[in-house]
Amino acid sequence: MIYQAMTSTASSDRFNGSRTRLVWVVTRERRYLLSSSPGCRAPTTRGFCLAAVFISFTRRIACIGALGLPDGLEGKKRPYLNEGNIDIAMTTPPSVVKMYQEQFQKDMLLFLRLRYEELFAGGQMMLTFLGRKHGDAYNGGLCRLHGLLSRSVQSLVDEGLVEKEKLDSFNLPLYGPSMEEVKAVVEQSQQFRMNHIKLFETNWDPYDDSEGNDVHDSVQSGINVSKSLRAVMEPLFASHFGESVLDKLFKKFAYNVEVHLEMEKTKYSVITLSLT
Repeated sequence: MIYQAMTSTASSDRFNGSRTRLVWVVTRERRYLLSSSPGCRAPTTRGFCLAAVFISFTRRIACIGALGLPDGLEGKKRPYLNEGNIDIAMTTPPSVVKMYQEQFQKDMLLFLRLRYEELFAGGQMMLTFLGRKHGDAYNGGLCRLHGLLSRSVQSLVDEGLVEKEKLDSFNLPLYGPSMEEVKAVVEQSQQFRMNHIKLFETNWDPYDDSEGNDVHDSVQSGINVSKSLRAVMEPLFASHFGESVLDKLFKKFAYNVEVHLEMEKTKYSVITLSLT
């Protein structure tokens, strides 16, 4: 069976002017959410079968992969274990951090097992996904970005537009692992050999290709970051908070990103690895 992941520009994707694209990669047992910028292509296959997911990222990736939410974080009943947050934050209990880490390990092991079953002998798989630069799970650029989004939701709660319980019961099904965590999972799988692994950083703003630490237009960068994240997360937020608050939510988020970037230019940490 061939799995190909290619970007779509269908109007139903509602990219809101951003350059981010969204696509689902469907396997036998689960779905994986992929979002990338232009330049993401899947190789064609003629005359033979590539029984593996193989994606060449020639420009920039925003996010690949989605966790299943750990038991207890689905927000179906009280007590809510991560109140006031939508991801790992400084006030997140260590027990919740551990739940995210264990869920990442579980899902990654499943992903590797399924890919191993599909990969021909001598084949190679390359993965690119968001991670974090430091070992501390509380100290990651992805968590900081999601923290600004959580603050935006809190603003809607303060204005009476969203119930507090809606915020307390919502957790993003995403986790940015460290390189050490990725290496440990690959080793634990005992199915692949790691040929190469590297971490690089890329700006939050998909239109900002500068390498320095200065943000030339924080207002526009805030808007760009908000649009790119909305392209990926709108279905999640619409189903939980309702579509009526989305415009105001992401407008507040754009402002919060603007203020943050005026003080500090934070970047995504992206992990790439090659496996055989």
